[in-house]
Amino acid sequence: MELAALVALTALLGALVVLVGLALGRRKEELREEAEQEAELAAEGSAVKGPSAKRPKQEKQRSRKEKAPQHTFSHPLLAASLKGHSGNVTCLDFSSNGKYLASCADDRTVRLWSTKDFLDREHKCLRANVELDDATLVRFSPDSRAFITWLANGDTIRIFKMTKKEDGTLMFKAAPDDFPVRHKAAILNVGIAETGKYIMSASSDTSIHIWDLKGELLASINTNQITNSYAAISPCGRFVASCGFTPDVKVWEVCFGKGGEFKEVARAFDLKGHSAGVHAFAFSNDAHRMVTVSKDGTWKLWNTDVEYKKQQDPYLLRTVPCGSSEGSRVALSPDGRVVAISDGSSVAMYNAANGELEEELHGVHHGKITDLRFDVNGRFLACSGDKAIRVFHNTPGYRAAIRDMEDMLKKAQNEGMKQRLKQQITEAQTALDSVLGSFIE
Repeated sequence: MELAALVALTALLGALVVLVGLALGRRKEELREEAEQEAELAAEGSAVKGPSAKRPKQEKQRSRKEKAPQHTFSHPLLAASLKGHSGNVTCLDFSSNGKYLASCADDRTVRLWSTKDFLDREHKCLRANVELDDATLVRFSPDSRAFITWLANGDTIRIFKMTKKEDGTLMFKAAPDDFPVRHKAAILNVGIAETGKYIMSASSDTSIHIWDLKGELLASINTNQITNSYAAISPCGRFVASCGFTPDVKVWEVCFGKGGEFKEVARAFDLKGHSAGVHAFAFSNDAHRMVTVSKDGTWKLWNTDVEYKKQQDPYLLRTVPCGSSEGSRVALSPDGRVVAISDGSSVAMYNAANGELEEELHGVHHGKITDLRFDVNGRFLACSGDKAIRVFHNTPGYRAAIRDMEDMLKKAQNEGMKQRLKQQITEAQTALDSVLGSFIE
C-alpha cells in the first residue's frame, strides 16, 4: 500500500513541478486582462422601425460613457482569466477526459476552452452557436463527445454532438429535436450520469425529472422541500440529490436492471443537521463524501460511504463557520481534500481534513459568482461571473498532498522509501512556495 501511494504521489508532484515551471515563465504583466470583445450578435436584435430606428448621436455617446467599466482582478493564485463571451457567463463544466472546459452565457453561444492552455498567455476557444436562444446550463457527456444545454427561452434541453473536421478541429451539431417541455418553474440544473444511462433536470419548484438520452421521461421526483435551491447527479452517476427550503439534503438512487433497463428511483438517504435551508452541496468523485453549505452560516462535511440499504445513516465529520448568501455555491475537490465556497463575488477555500480556511479570494467578479468547479484532476478551481471565467491554482490541494506524504514518512519502515519521501516533500514544498511567491517582487 505504501509503494502504491508513493507512486501516486510521485505522479502528482511531477505534474505540480511542470505546472509551476510554466507559471513562473509567465511575466507579471501577462496577467492583465484582454480587452472585452464587442457584442457579437447585436445585429440579431429586432429591427426598429420609424424615427426611433436611428438613435441620436448625443444619446449614443452618453450610452458609451455610462457603460460600466470592465472588472479587473489579479491574484497570485490566478492561473488564467478566460475572456471570450460577450454576455454574462452562467455555467461551467469540465469534460471527464480533462481536456476541455465548457462555458455558456447569455450571448447565444457555448465556448470550449482547452485546459492545456490555461497557463499560456493566449486562451483560444471554440464556439457553438445556440440558434435563436440562450443556453443557461451546459454539461458534458461521459465520453466527452457531446454536451447538453438548457435553453432559456425554449425551457428545454438541447443536445450538441462534437465531431472532428479533416483538419482536426471540432465542429458542433445540434440534435434535430429538443426534449419535450415538462418543467413549469425556473430551471436550476441539468446533468448527464457518468454511466450514460440518464439525464436529470431540476427546477425551483419541487420537481426533478429523469430522462433517457432520447428525451423520453423515465420518472419524476417530488422533493417536498417547498422550493428547490439546487440539485445534481453524483459524479459516479448513481445518485441524484436535492436541497432547498428545508434544512436537509435528500438523496435518491436511480436504479437500472442488469440488462440496462430503467427500474425505479429509490430513496437512499438524507443529510440532516443544518438549522436552516441549504444553498448547495457537492460530491467527491467517488460519492464517499458530500459537503453542504447552508443559510445557517456553516458548511458541513459528511461521510456518505454507508450501507443505506441496511438503514445505515451518513455521519457528520465536521461543521465549519463560513460566509454564505443566496446563490452560494460549493465545490469539493475530486479527492475530497479541499472545500471551496462562493459568497457573493468572493471564494473561500478550506482544508477538508481539519476545516481550516486556507485561501480567500475577494472580488473575483463584478457580480455574484454563478458557478464553481474543480477540474477532474483537482489541479484547478474555476469560477464564473460577469463575462469572465477565473481559473486558480489549487494550492490547498498541494498542501494536503504534502501533509499526506509527511504522514506516510512517519509510518514508513524502509529506509529507501523514507529518503524518497523526504526528497519528494522538499521538492513539493519548494514548488508550492514558488507558486505563492512568483508574483511578489
